[in-house]
Amino acid sequence: MCGIGGELRLDGGEPDLALMGRMLKRLARRGPDHEGTWSDGPLLFGHRRLSVIDLSDRSNQPMVDPDLGLALVFNGAIYNYRELRQDLLTKGHSFFSGGDTEVILKAYAEWGEHCVEHLMGMFAFAIWNLRERTLFLARDRLGIKPLYYSRTPHAFRFASNSQALLEAPDVDTTLDPVALHHQLTLHAVIPAPRTILQGIRKLAPATTLTLDASGNERSRVYWNLRAMRPAMPRTEAEWTEAVHAALRLAVRRRLDVADVPVGVLLSGGLDSSLLVALLAESGVRDLRTFSVGFEDQPEEKGSEFEYSDPVAARYQTRHHKYLIPNDDVLKRLPEAVTCMAEPMVGQDAVAFFLLSERVSQAVKVVQSGQGADEVFGGYFWYPRMAADTGSDLERFRRHYFDRDHAEFLETVAPAWHGPDYTGELIAERLALPDAEEYLDQVLRLDVTTLIVDDPVKRVDNMTMAWGLEARVPFLDHELVELAMQLPPTLKIGGDGKYVLKKIARGLLPDAVIDRPKGYFPVPALKFVRGPFLDFMRDIVNSRACRERGLFQRAYLDTLLAEPEAHLTRLLGSKLWHAALLELWLQLNVDPATRVNPW
Repeated sequence: MCGIGGELRLDGGEPDLALMGRMLKRLARRGPDHEGTWSDGPLLFGHRRLSVIDLSDRSNQPMVDPDLGLALVFNGAIYNYRELRQDLLTKGHSFFSGGDTEVILKAYAEWGEHCVEHLMGMFAFAIWNLRERTLFLARDRLGIKPLYYSRTPHAFRFASNSQALLEAPDVDTTLDPVALHHQLTLHAVIPAPRTILQGIRKLAPATTLTLDASGNERSRVYWNLRAMRPAMPRTEAEWTEAVHAALRLAVRRRLDVADVPVGVLLSGGLDSSLLVALLAESGVRDLRTFSVGFEDQPEEKGSEFEYSDPVAARYQTRHHKYLIPNDDVLKRLPEAVTCMAEPMVGQDAVAFFLLSERVSQAVKVVQSGQGADEVFGGYFWYPRMAADTGSDLERFRRHYFDRDHAEFLETVAPAWHGPDYTGELIAERLALPDAEEYLDQVLRLDVTTLIVDDPVKRVDNMTMAWGLEARVPFLDHELVELAMQLPPTLKIGGDGKYVLKKIARGLLPDAVIDRPKGYFPVPALKFVRGPFLDFMRDIVNSRACRERGLFQRAYLDTLLAEPEAHLTRLLGSKLWHAALLELWLQLNVDPATRVNPW
């Protein structure tokens, strides 16, 4: 796991080494163990390394193979790299290092742009072909690893976060009106290739991009997810056993491919608890687990220790609990926002940020339960959508959109008014072929689009802010492909995640399996009052916010008058959503208030 960056000049000039130095400072938290640069004519690579596989200097990056005429920067982990290495050895390739980085280089030499189909894992990488003078970029199938880019008439640049790209003075930082609609409608999800800024884009999951030295681009989607029943029907018992075996394998893969200890972020929910059980089932001993909690509010508990403690006790893990007071949450919020590559409104972003700070002092790699709810139908809105009537879009909109289009028009100034961009996007993606039932359409949309730019991005950003690699077994692409074939009843049955609960029975305490669906709670960001209300009021009433003119003042005044009365359909605070977007822009984009916490 690392931070990567690069610049390809398109105007015949030489890359800016000073700019790369500034970019690497913005990537330093992602890779605290080594920094490197490499250049060849119009191309400059930069890399910050987090050493997890092959801890020797031989796997430092940028990695160059002069014999092949290839250079690489890579962020991620390839779980089948040992098998690929053996395959490539039989094809005549030789290796000078022992990690997964060089395997990607050799795979590209062997299979070209089709190397990605051979890779199993999470990845974002760039390869420079010295002979053909082409730049090849790729992102993993489910978008677990980020890859942002910007293009001007003079240069194409890429990086693991937007902050690095914003070090260049020529990036267009005006707001993208389509992305703004998504930001305020889809729970801060802005699907690729857009971001909130006009001048920064991101490579879509399961996509490659090739550029030549003149800047000509060619992209390719190399994987599509189908949500169809198999030709040969299976019984419930057969489905359960198949999912159990695939999940056990996914967990094992993410444990074996590391030369450092691996822990688990144990929230107390079914998903992370099941990871602990499966690791123990696989024979792992001396497992390290980590839980975080916050202060309670009258309406909601701030921790799930009552569920995580019994799991840790049952499997005798080396358990660590952290209880973080609200004062610390409020004090550290701005720092967490400076580590967000894009504005993220999820309440648990700061929770992961503060937990990761502590966990990184004990381990470099953790497994996390992200993806289980989306892949196996765990959220409360799925059965409501399935039971609803109307068009595909309306069934989705009524249970998911943070605000309808009419409210969006009340939220932002007239300069940002336009069509219902989000409704158009969701209708288009729900209508894609190869989904058998309506719930299949919804879950595939969630797994391939919504999860990428909400919980998955959030976990990557907040863990990597402390040089902590988070691995997500529930997003193993083979497991996801299998799960998408399951009948919907095996997902949303039994209040959600039916098949996972079947697997967990006997492995986990019944209280963990049968409890109501929980979340990673930070109640103070949902029930906004006291110092948190003062904090958000100061943001939306700030001079910067007023001069930006993004929000309509009457709408903000309505939220401020009754902050706890205005929640989204997913139970998020609309005031927090507005304040977070404005704060992100102030801390990461605005020259006068921009902060560099590195």
